[in-house]
Amino acid sequence: MATIPENPLILVDGSSYLFRAFHSPPHLTNSKGEPTGAVYGVVNMLRSLITRFNPTQMIVIFDAKGKTFRNDMYAEYKANRPPMPDELRGQIAPLHKVIKALGLPLISIEGVEADDVIGTIAKNESAKGRHVLISTGDKDMAQLVNPHVTLINTMTDTVLDVEGVKEKFGIPPELIIDYLALMGDKVDNIPGLPGVGEKTALAMLQGIGSIEQLYQDPQKVLELSFRGSKTMPQKLIDNKDKAELSYQLATIKTDVEIALSGDEFSISAPDYKLLAELYTELEFKRWLAEVIKQGDSAPENKLDETAETINPEAADKVEKEYTCILDQAEFEAWLKQLNAAELIAFDTETTSLDYMKAEIVGVSFAIEENKAAYVPVAHDYPDAPKQLDRDWVLAKLKPLLEDPNKAIVGQNLKYDKHVLFNYDINLTGIKHDSMLESYVLSSVGTRHDMDSLALKYLGHKNISFEEIAGKGSKQLTFNQIPLETAAPYAAEDADITLQLHNTLWEKLSTSDDLVSVYQDIEVPLISVLSKIEQNGVLIDIHQLSQQSQDILIRLSELENQAYEIAGEKFNLSSTKQLQAILFEKLNHPIIKKTPKGAPSTAEEVLQELALDYPLPKVIIEYRGLAKLKSTYTDKLPLMVSSKTGRVHTSYHQAVTATGRLSSTDPNLQNIPIRNEEGRKVRKAFIANQGYKILAADYSQIELRIMAHLSKDEGLLKAFSQGLDIHKATAAEVFGVELDMVTSDQRRSAKAINFGLIYGMSAFGLAKQLNIPRNEAQKYMDLYFERYPGVLTYMEETRANAAEDGYVETIKGRRLNLPDIKARNGAVRKAAERAAINAPMQGTAADIIKCAMLDVAKWIETKTEGQIQMIMQVHDELVFEVKADFAEQASKEICQIMQNSVELSVPLLVEAGIGDNWEEAH
Repeated sequence: MATIPENPLILVDGSSYLFRAFHSPPHLTNSKGEPTGAVYGVVNMLRSLITRFNPTQMIVIFDAKGKTFRNDMYAEYKANRPPMPDELRGQIAPLHKVIKALGLPLISIEGVEADDVIGTIAKNESAKGRHVLISTGDKDMAQLVNPHVTLINTMTDTVLDVEGVKEKFGIPPELIIDYLALMGDKVDNIPGLPGVGEKTALAMLQGIGSIEQLYQDPQKVLELSFRGSKTMPQKLIDNKDKAELSYQLATIKTDVEIALSGDEFSISAPDYKLLAELYTELEFKRWLAEVIKQGDSAPENKLDETAETINPEAADKVEKEYTCILDQAEFEAWLKQLNAAELIAFDTETTSLDYMKAEIVGVSFAIEENKAAYVPVAHDYPDAPKQLDRDWVLAKLKPLLEDPNKAIVGQNLKYDKHVLFNYDINLTGIKHDSMLESYVLSSVGTRHDMDSLALKYLGHKNISFEEIAGKGSKQLTFNQIPLETAAPYAAEDADITLQLHNTLWEKLSTSDDLVSVYQDIEVPLISVLSKIEQNGVLIDIHQLSQQSQDILIRLSELENQAYEIAGEKFNLSSTKQLQAILFEKLNHPIIKKTPKGAPSTAEEVLQELALDYPLPKVIIEYRGLAKLKSTYTDKLPLMVSSKTGRVHTSYHQAVTATGRLSSTDPNLQNIPIRNEEGRKVRKAFIANQGYKILAADYSQIELRIMAHLSKDEGLLKAFSQGLDIHKATAAEVFGVELDMVTSDQRRSAKAINFGLIYGMSAFGLAKQLNIPRNEAQKYMDLYFERYPGVLTYMEETRANAAEDGYVETIKGRRLNLPDIKARNGAVRKAAERAAINAPMQGTAADIIKCAMLDVAKWIETKTEGQIQMIMQVHDELVFEVKADFAEQASKEICQIMQNSVELSVPLLVEAGIGDNWEEAH
């Protein structure tokens, strides 16, 4: 590879960067729905360039708006190019601002292209002996290369000096214009010579020389042996005007008048304040963190709550008073202050993120901003100072932490509640949780971890765990970290939690509905979820082991089937090998491509191919079983706690956009129930001896919510009369009596009912029912004729969402829709579909959470320990109940769940009892 001289003048083809970034992933948008991917891509490339070469001088050059001198020369120049997309045009102004704020000179001159500005500077500076590096992906720039001018394509890491141009193109830089002129350019609409391509152009240039030499004696071309050489002399003569025009169009102008020169090409110091404003608006969090770390003041907050916001006062440097408590007297003094405080920010530092295994290493607390204390109790690195005894500290804190009248705030307090429970402390006074405050305020476009929230709302860059503990396999656990670094980190956690609460609570308090969702649903749910997680669930590891063996046999059978169909052995788990078999050997149609242009083998693609071909069907079954085995039948037995003999999942309140809970380790939401193997996994969830599994599930809850929200008379009537809603819909849509509805008609009506909830189009319905699109459209039209209230609801919801930027559940949970005004039609349509579905999913989430709270209260006060809640999955609650109490419990739970929230149609709960989850479901 060519060598690049140290500290060259770097000329960046900004327009080339811009289009390259726009068409490459990631296609980002901020929380307002504004595209930002091109800005991110260009700035990322510029940052990489600076990091790599550490230049003192660098200029970014862009095309100016409007026509250039080439359009005057040839009106059809670039006439074939489509207009710039709106999604790209809107990113140019913020990109220019960022570039200038980075301290980089930016040039854009009317009447010429970026190439011409680059060519002029390169010529002028290289003539002075200055080494120039041009960063571009444009092949036309090769004409500028000389002993002092080099090209670099950062995407391919290709560097072209004089020899590099010769090697790549087969001709020296001085013949590149001739080469481009002979071939022409369809993109720029440079005509070139008819019928002359790359090989012909090279043959003439290598055999004879430049265009000027070709025209000195066109007949010399006859001596060359390329295909078409016999007719080429006459072609040259007949098209001389085109050749000359093409030469002029392809020539980069090198005499543009440029105001900047010399020292004005130098990179200046970044404007960190302006960069912080811009990165805030664009929501580039990592770069914003870097800017804030520079120590400059943060910008004024000009954004709404859904965007990245910074509190300028909090971002200023404030003296922190963080204390590491190592003696009893100082601890007692702090304890006195804690007992007198109205609100205490509390946090634990532990040895593990697994709440069942975590041991307390220390605790921290704060009662006023910028002042906090850390009490280490179990740092055991060599030469660690003597610390207070853990049992003594926890015994002193126990009355405080168990006092229901003491208000505690934390960040993800459910975890701390678990950890304290391991030490026989019941954290009772949970008043606030900054993670949940953030989540209720905006569930979309925000990460709710403390570091992200501190950056967003306080303009503060937290000490990261990796900074003090290291990374990867060598990362220390907290007990191994020296106090001089551990104490500030731990104290900061408590301090920032308090600051976040003060900021977020002020924002939440502007909406009574949001306060209600937070205080009446999310905060009380912390204790309920903690109890469910502690209860855990018993599993039959022997059954799972047998199922793993059965799946292994079936996987082997499927492999052999696949080999037989393919006619050869291949790795079914290898995407590349599968692509080769499906699309090259078997010539299956390519339905969709990956971002890199390869044929997709995604699940939806295989589903479509499986309708016509046998191998995709085999692959689908193989993938499903392999995933089931690795995720559940193999893994679940390994997750049994040695302490309890049960499996303990983790429920997450602040993950989904709609308010639904998610679970991990294991993920209980994803166990398949539509196939035999998935149902067998549920069979392994069992009850203890003398107990039964009781499962209570809301029936068709989202359709009932749709009836409530739309107030459609037909739907309200059907549900109020207890009709089979899918049968009732079929009767309406197909115009038949209820008792005459066929199973196929009911199936179609079911697809319509659920499809509309998820914003399915006629095309999607046609695909699902395997019918023509016009027939699917007819079904949907008939549906809206019979249920006009649904159509009205959908239209009003779209309009309100576009105006407000959010939709709400019946409980007032707000679901922001940042893409509802996106310029990109596909993105906007997706947001509109979400606007219709989100109130139903969100309301369903609120209902199941309210039910959990009500059932938990009943269990605590009325059941004398005969039943415990052990799982929440989708719209279902699962219990382990004493066998002789199961029937009574079933009736009570159904009654509680059906009355947890009042709708204009009855809520229906179906319950089952069995020895395992599958039997009860």
